[in-house]
Formats: sequence, C-alpha cells, structure tokens
Amino acid sequence: MVLFLPTGSIRLFVYLLEFMSSTDLTHSLHALLYSLYDTVDKSPFKWKNVEVKKKLLVHEIVKIDDFNKLGCAIVRFRSSLQGPCIGMKMVEFIMDFNERSKWDPQIESLQEVYPAADVDAANIFMNFQYGDCKMLGIGYTRTKRYLVIDGREQLTLCGLQEFANGACVIWGTEMQERHDNLFPSGHRHVRAKTHLFSIALMPTGPDSFDVEYILQLEAGGNLPNFLTLPVLVDSVKAMFSQAKKQFADEEIMAPWLPKSQDELKDDIIHERYGLLMTP
Repeated sequence: MVLFLPTGSIRLFVYLLEFMSSTDLTHSLHALLYSLYDTVDKSPFKWKNVEVKKKLLVHEIVKIDDFNKLGCAIVRFRSSLQGPCIGMKMVEFIMDFNERSKWDPQIESLQEVYPAADVDAANIFMNFQYGDCKMLGIGYTRTKRYLVIDGREQLTLCGLQEFANGACVIWGTEMQERHDNLFPSGHRHVRAKTHLFSIALMPTGPDSFDVEYILQLEAGGNLPNFLTLPVLVDSVKAMFSQAKKQFADEEIMAPWLPKSQDELKDDIIHERYGLLMTP
C-alpha cells in the first residue's frame, strides 16, 4: 500500500505554524503539501531515490535536496509493520528517553518541558477539524558527539493527532529563535533545527499498518548538511528495527490495546468499591 500524509494533518501543521511560527515556515508547509503527493503533476518537487528495495524493512528512502531553499534535504522513509496501529506507542520511540536510547546513540537529554495541560482545549481551538489531539507540547532534545557530528540541542513544538479510521500523525516543527527563552536553563549548545517532521501511521489490516516518516533536519554549526544524511538514514533504520520488534511482541503491546467491555466494567466496579470504602 502506498501511504501519503492525510491532507488534514498538513492543514494542522499550517494552522499551528500560522499561530506559532514565521511566515516563511508557513509557506514551506504549503509547499510540502504539494510535494508529498506524487500524483500531483504540477508539483515542482521531485523525490530522488536514496534506497528503494521492496524486501527491506524500510523499503523506500527518497529525498528532495535543498527543499524550500533551506540548505538541507527533506527525507521520506516508508515501511510496513506487523502489530496494532497505536500512535501513542510510536511516540515512545521519539519522546521516551529509555526507548530513544535503544536506537539513537547520540541522545543525551530528552524532556517534555511545556506539555499542554488540556488537549481538549487544543481540539476546541482547532474546531475539531484535524482529528483528535492526544498530545501537544514543547520538547527539548540534546545530543552528544557522535562520529563527525558534535552535540546539538533543539526546542520543538510537537503533537499527536488520531483519526476516526485508526490512522494517526505524530508531528513536530522547530520553535523560532524568538522563543529561545523557553530553553531549559544551562549552557547553550549548537542549535539544530527540525524544519519539518512527521510520522504517519495507517492501518492496513486488523494487525498491520504502514508507516511514513518524514524529516527535514538542519544540522546547524559549520557542518555541511549533506554529511549528516548517512547518519540520519542509519538512525531512522535503527528506529524502525526497534519498532518492528516491539509492535510484533504481543506481551509488550498488550498494555497499549483498547480495553474490552468487561475490563471497562471491572474498572468501574473497582472505582465504585474504592469510593464506598473511603472513610
């Protein structure tokens, strides 16, 4: 199955960027909308093959060099996994330090510094047009030196949207420099910038789903961005390897599965019992 980001998720990006970020970034999202759909004949953006092999776990890696003239490539990874399509679990590979450290040798610090206190308020603000907001906040990431790349830090607005058909989109974009006061206290490091990031999950059956991972990362500093592409590709492949193992493991995934009606009834009974026993 060929997977594309839902149009609604792109609109969500644009909507939030219009609220949080610069006009230039907003324009880049409008440009991305056209580049993501290979069937749009008038699109000026053409994906170039990095690695396309149907038998591999990550069966397609393509890029657009210097996308939106930001000096770095936008890279798209596609894969198909076995297991339940659960976005909150996929979020762990990005936002949970223990899970992230299993595949990312650079990670040094990972914090959700400003989580949204009420995601329902976010849904109201977006007029319920872009799926169901499950997570929203600002995260801080710091990496350590690895191979040719020195440590970097980032401040990212990110979230998770779930859709009625079982699909979901994990998304993120770098905060602007005018928001630097939101960085945690301490010594500042070279700033890397994630101009665009998303992971789209689409069910293909009761126990399988397609994944599309998109990233445009500016390394920052004096390091040419083209030197970071091999490291980026290896890191994302390692993430998919971890995801494949865990999503296919019934014991690991059991806590993430929706509760049955009997389990929900048991929860209600236990809750009522606790209330009755309260002195």
